[in-house]
Amino acid sequence: MDKRAHNFNAGPAALPLPVLEEIKENFLNFHGSGMSITEISHRSSLFDEVIDDAIGRARRLLNLGDDYHVLFIQGGASLQFCMIPMNLTLPGRPVNYISTGIWSIKAIKEAEIQGKDVRVIATSEDRDFSYIPTDYTVDKQASYLHFTSNNTIVGTQWGQFPDGRGVPLISDMSSDIMSRPIDVRPFGLIYAGAQKNLGPSGVAMVIIREDMLKRVPDDLPTMLKYTTVRDNKSLFNTPPTFAIYAIGLVLAWLEETIGGLKEMERINKEKASLIYGLIDNSEIYHGIAELKSRSMMNVTFRLPDERLEQRFLTEAIKSGIHGLKGHRSIGGCRASLYNAVTIDSVRTLVEFMRGFEERSV
Repeated sequence: MDKRAHNFNAGPAALPLPVLEEIKENFLNFHGSGMSITEISHRSSLFDEVIDDAIGRARRLLNLGDDYHVLFIQGGASLQFCMIPMNLTLPGRPVNYISTGIWSIKAIKEAEIQGKDVRVIATSEDRDFSYIPTDYTVDKQASYLHFTSNNTIVGTQWGQFPDGRGVPLISDMSSDIMSRPIDVRPFGLIYAGAQKNLGPSGVAMVIIREDMLKRVPDDLPTMLKYTTVRDNKSLFNTPPTFAIYAIGLVLAWLEETIGGLKEMERINKEKASLIYGLIDNSEIYHGIAELKSRSMMNVTFRLPDERLEQRFLTEAIKSGIHGLKGHRSIGGCRASLYNAVTIDSVRTLVEFMRGFEERSV
C-alpha cells in the first residue's frame, strides 16, 4: 500500500508500522529457517528465543523484580475475569472490586457466578461511568482489590491507582498497559488482552507475583491454574505463537525505537492534549468523560445530534480516518490513541475535526 489509513480503532487496534514491516519481511522465512513463524514448532529453540525475548523485554520495560512472572494465556482478558477469583480468593475472605464500566461489571459477574463474597466498594455507575470514583474503603481482609485501569468505552482512566492498604491490587490493563511507567510493587496481578496496546488478538499477558501463586487451589482444572502456566513457561499446550512473536516485536519497538515507557507517556500525553484541546474549545464537540478522569488512550465525545455524528463518521472515513465510531452501548465518537497511533495521525484527525466544525456551524 502506498497510503495507510489513520487507524483509531479500539481493538484490534493499530500496530507500529516498523513492526508490521518486520513481520512482512520475515514472514515466509523466519530467522533463515525456511519456515514462517506460524509454522515453526513451539517446542523449538527458535520459539524459545521468541518467547524469552518477549518476557525479557516486558521485565525491563516494567522494571519487574525476580518475584514476578510474565505469562501468556489464551482467552483474552475475559478468561481472566473467571481465573482470578478461581485462583486467588483466600478461603473465607471477600474479594473487593471497583466498578468503572462494562469490563468491571463483567469481571464482577464472573466472581459472583463462582459464589465468592464479592463486595463492590465503589462505582461510578451513578453518572454513567463518566468518572473515576475516589471515595471507597478497602476491606482489610479482602483477598484482593480489582479495578480496571482504563475504561475504553466511556474514556476514563485512573491517574493514580487505588491504595489497597496492604491488600494486593489486581488490574485489567488491557487498554493502557505499557502506555506509561507504573510501580508494580502493590500489584499481585496485572493482565491485558494484547489487541489494544501490545499486539494482535489471541493472547493475554498476565504478570503475577510469586506469593499469589501459593494461593492456587489443587482441585482446579489443570488448564485454569496459573501454576500450570508458570511451571510450563506458557507452553503447557500450543500457544498462539504468532501473537507472542508480534508482542515481542512491539516491546522491542517500545524499548529500542521509542526509548521506554517514560518517553511513551510523554508522546501519549501530547497526542491526547491535541484532541482534548480542540474539544474544550469547540462549539460542536463535547467530551463524555469528566475532566479529572479523562483517558489518554480513549478520547470519547459527542456531537449535537446523531445525524451530525453520522455525517462526521462518514466524512472521516472518506478522508482516510477510521475507527471513530463510539461503542454500541453509548454511541457517540471515540478516538483510541494507543501507543502505535502516531502524532501525525492525531494531527490529521484534529485538522479534520476543525474543518468539519467550520463547515457545520
